[in-house]
Amino acid sequence: MARAWVAALAALIVAAALASTAGAGQVHRFTVQDEYDFELEDFCDVPGLTVRIEGVLDIRGQIVPHGRDGLEYFLQHGTQVETLTANGTTLTSVAGVTEKDMRVTELGDGSVRVLILATGNAVLYGEDGKALARNPGQTRLELVFDADGNETNREVVKSSTGRNDDFCDAAVPALS
Repeated sequence: MARAWVAALAALIVAAALASTAGAGQVHRFTVQDEYDFELEDFCDVPGLTVRIEGVLDIRGQIVPHGRDGLEYFLQHGTQVETLTANGTTLTSVAGVTEKDMRVTELGDGSVRVLILATGNAVLYGEDGKALARNPGQTRLELVFDADGNETNREVVKSSTGRNDDFCDAAVPALS
């Protein structure tokens, strides 16, 4: 779940970049809040396990031009709180991520390569409030975007550090 969230955050970064009105030397700040509620069938690839997921995603960040070319660098912090409910049991997932562009490079054909450092912590809690799974640490991603802002390549430069519990392994027995 945390890895999917990082990917969604990366997509939001790109959308914010394309919508950015930051001029030379200006800092552009943005916020995103998304509330959602849906049912997911075959949760964690378990046939017949339907889970209701309700959540809130809050992101705040800034875009700052750097260097002589004024390439835009992002810094953002996001939190996501979800409840997962099935068969009379509710679990809570809390995740916080900070992402920072470490290096932005123009590739000469209008495309851009971005090295991103993502750090954070995700925890899945049982109904009793005790942690069932954790995923703290950091990841480095390199993304390439074409001149239209479409992602054309994604590479994990440094895999997640720290503990990497499988949230499905923890959630499925509790929700079944």
